[in-house]
Amino acid sequence: MASHKIVKLAGAQPTNEFELTVAQTLVDLENNVPELKADLRPLTITAAKEVDVGAGKKAIVIFVPVPQLKAFRKLQQRLTRELEKKFSDRHVVFVSQRRILAKPSRRSNPKQPRPRSRTLTAVHDAILEDLAYPSEIVGKRIRVKVDGTKTIKAFLDPKDATSLEYKLDTFSAVYKKLTGKAVVFEFPAAADLF
Repeated sequence: MASHKIVKLAGAQPTNEFELTVAQTLVDLENNVPELKADLRPLTITAAKEVDVGAGKKAIVIFVPVPQLKAFRKLQQRLTRELEKKFSDRHVVFVSQRRILAKPSRRSNPKQPRPRSRTLTAVHDAILEDLAYPSEIVGKRIRVKVDGTKTIKAFLDPKDATSLEYKLDTFSAVYKKLTGKAVVFEFPAAADLF
């Protein structure tokens, strides 16, 4: 029943039990919440993952197709709230399913140049934006320590501090799991920093 909500890309792993439960929850929300029904009906997901956040907590990462990202964002706050009620004690995050194309080399001579949006840097930046979505990233710094480790500091819009404060560790853990890069989300102390 819920499998029509999951649209896999070619070559992707088959649907697992967890993805089916997430899809079933979306179908239940579509049927039971009249305000969401019209908006949720055409939307699909590509995958869902459970990520360990630490301290025994888990987060749910729901991957959505890039063309549907705009439609998901319209109802993302409401949908996140409803899904966090259903999956108690877990944070829910929406990330678009983007593709990274390899850097063209001498051996692979593509007929077209690689679009900027398919580069590793662009995809990682877009994931960062997706994670922090209801808020905006107002500043970004990359700190390189003496031993060579890099940490990204992402400054979020201070007006969203009350609504997102409790999720910052989740954002960092999910970003680390998806990209392998360490990131720290903060709210700038003073707005005049920028």
